[in-house]
Amino acid sequence: MKLLVAVKEVATVEDSFEVDGTEIDDRYLGARLNEWDEYALEEAVQLREAGVADEVVTVTVGPEEHEQSIRKALAKGADRAVRVWDDALADADLLDVRAKTDVLRAVVEEEEPDLVLTGVQSGDDSWGATGVALADEVGYQWAAVVNDLEHDLADGTASVRRELEGGVEELTDVELPAVLTVQTGINQPRYASMRGIRQAQRKELAVKDFSALGLDPSAVEGSLERTAMYEPESESDVAVWEGSSDETAGALADLLREKGVAP
Repeated sequence: MKLLVAVKEVATVEDSFEVDGTEIDDRYLGARLNEWDEYALEEAVQLREAGVADEVVTVTVGPEEHEQSIRKALAKGADRAVRVWDDALADADLLDVRAKTDVLRAVVEEEEPDLVLTGVQSGDDSWGATGVALADEVGYQWAAVVNDLEHDLADGTASVRRELEGGVEELTDVELPAVLTVQTGINQPRYASMRGIRQAQRKELAVKDFSALGLDPSAVEGSLERTAMYEPESESDVAVWEGSSDETAGALADLLREKGVAP
């Protein structure tokens, strides 16, 4: 059984930053492997360690500078990696869900995995739609916001528990091949060991452009456009009282009554 895990490098932002046009100035940006994807990767590695899967492959859409994060995924247990990049991607201002789905679909069709795992969302755009859109595009079954997965995958079925609105959880079976979007808390992602880091340097990291995947440059043409970026201003008022609890308790009680919180 082959598992494919979609991983992404996301930008981290300092507490104080400046916006340059429609982007955050690079001086205030760092990078890391997307948090939700780390849980998806850990779940895939555990499935291989349990003897259920034979291979774990990661796929990333990103430029060469993202390879450090890809090597981190390899160090944590992935067997090999695929990085997709093309001049058309470099020229794109914004990759929306449709564009990402078209690229990932081509990789799924080439790799033919039995199970695709993605994070529920990414820490930068937070759309949370790519995994489900990919399942629809390739004709796989799917389950979103999965926080528990039985590791036997008996009879070609994934038994999952997933979060619904209002604190409700659903137990369901999903027939393979399938796409599961994984929630944080499903496991405890491991740290990359020194041995894993050394081994990651020798593992295969294939770089593929659109021509290798049979994609047309128009695949990156989305329907969304970023027109502006700004730091939102807080509209809430904060009341601060100085003094002991005896001195400030009356003022707090008055404010609560004024706001209708207390009688």
